[in-house]
Amino acid sequence: MLERKTFWIINQYSSTPEIAMGGRHYYIAQELAKKGHKVYVVAGSYSHLLRSPKIFDEEFLFEEREPNFTFIWVNLPKYYGAHDKKRIINEFIFSYKIKKLKKIIKDKPDVILHSSPALITYFGASYLASFFKVPYIFEVRDPWPLTLTEIGGYSKNHPFVLFLQWIEDRAYLRADFVFSNFFNAIEHMQSRGLDRTKFHWVPNGISLPEVENKEALDISVLEKIPKDKFIIGYTGTIGTANAMNYLIDAAEYLVNNSSIHFVLVGDGKEKVNLEKRVVENNLTNVTFISSIPKKQIQSMLEVFNACYIGWLDHKMYRLGIAANKLPEYLYSGRPVIHSYSGAGDFVQQANAGISIEAEKPNLIVDSILELYRLPIEERTSMGARGKQFVIENLSYMNIAAKLESIVFQSDSN
Repeated sequence: MLERKTFWIINQYSSTPEIAMGGRHYYIAQELAKKGHKVYVVAGSYSHLLRSPKIFDEEFLFEEREPNFTFIWVNLPKYYGAHDKKRIINEFIFSYKIKKLKKIIKDKPDVILHSSPALITYFGASYLASFFKVPYIFEVRDPWPLTLTEIGGYSKNHPFVLFLQWIEDRAYLRADFVFSNFFNAIEHMQSRGLDRTKFHWVPNGISLPEVENKEALDISVLEKIPKDKFIIGYTGTIGTANAMNYLIDAAEYLVNNSSIHFVLVGDGKEKVNLEKRVVENNLTNVTFISSIPKKQIQSMLEVFNACYIGWLDHKMYRLGIAANKLPEYLYSGRPVIHSYSGAGDFVQQANAGISIEAEKPNLIVDSILELYRLPIEERTSMGARGKQFVIENLSYMNIAAKLESIVFQSDSN
C-alpha cells in the first residue's frame, strides 16, 4: 500500500471547469485526492484560454476544491491574445512568483510536476524541486519550441526560439521523469538529449464521474438537429488545425443524399468562412450549432450516428496527438471517422471506427457511406469497443494511478 504523498502540479495554463475546460491536471488532481494524496494545482489567474479570469488583489488565491485538493491561482496581469508579447512577460512573472510558495503552502511536496508549454516556468519549478530535494517531473503537452518552428514558421535561429530550446534541453537533463501525452514524443526528445529511461507516455483522458453525470441538451439546441437522418457530427474548436474544410468537401459531395446530414458544434476562427461556403453552395445538409457546456457534450454525441475528427497532414503529428475530444468521442459509444496521418491512433487501436489519411475528402465520403451502409449491430459493436477502450485505458482514475506508480514505484513494492 502506497503511503499518502503530496503533489505540487504547476501548470500556468491550468483551469477549473467553471472558467475554462478544467482539463488534464484538474482531473488527475481529483483522482489523486480521492486516493488520499494531498494535491496542489498552481495556475495563472489570467490567460487567453480562460472564459472568466480570476480577479483578486492578493498575490495568491487558494481555492479548496474538495478534500485533499487545493487550486492555487497566481495573480498575473491581463494581456491580449495568444500572440501578445505580454504573455511571455507573464510567464516570467509566474515563474518568479511560484518560488514564494515554499513558504506559503503548508504541505511539503513529495514531487513537483511542471507542465509545458510554459517552458519559462522551469526556473521556478526546478528551483522548488531542488529546495525541497524532491523529484522534478517535466511534462510536455506541447513540444515548444518545435511547435513554433514547424507550425508557427519561426526560424530555429530566432533568439527567443534559441532561448526556449536551451530551457527544453536543460529540463530534459534536470528532470527525474519526463511525461508527455504525445504517444511518440520520445522521438523528438531523444534528439534533444533525453535519456530514454526517463520517458513515460501519460495520455489525456476522461473524467468518468463527469461523463456519467451528463446534462441534457437544451430544447433550443435539440430543435436544430434534423430528425430521421444519419448524423455525422463534430464537437469542438472550428479552426485551421481541425481541418474542417475537408469535412465540408465531403458534405458538398453528398449534398444529394437526403439521408445523411452533418452537424458541427462549436466555435472558432474558421467557422465564419465555413458558414459562408455552406450558404454560397446551398449545402442544405450542414447545420452549425454554437458551443455548448462541456457537461452536455455526451448528450450531443448520443444524437450522432458517427463522430468525425480530422487533422492536417503535417509532419508534427509524427509525435502523436493529444485531443481531448477523442476520449469523449470513444466513450460515447459512437463509431469514429478519424482523418489522421500520424502516430498513436486511438481509433485504430480500439478498432472503434474507420481511420483514413488526412486531407482526403474522398476517403471521408467513402467512410461515411461505409458506416451508413453497415448494419446497426456492427456500428454498435464498434462504438462499444471504443467505450471499453476508454474505460480501461483513458479514464483519469487509471491515468492518476499510472502517474502514482511511475513516480513512487519503489514505495509501492
